[in-house]
Amino acid sequence: MLWLSELLMREQDQLQSFEALLERVRQHAREGEHFLSSDVKPPFPDTPPDWEDRLEAAFTSPLD
Repeated sequence: MLWLSELLMREQDQLQSFEALLERVRQHAREGEHFLSSDVKPPFPDTPPDWEDRLEAAFTSPLD
């Protein structure tokens, strides 16, 4: 399971925007993660109001 909070803590130096987070979530899905837990709101200024839907879409459609 990919926990958003763990991803943000582990890669805080590499992730500087919501778009970068989306790409990293896609990468984890391509690498075989099966579940995503959006347990915290991403702390980026560009985080949209529909951030949970966008993260889920990125996770379930990793080839986009």
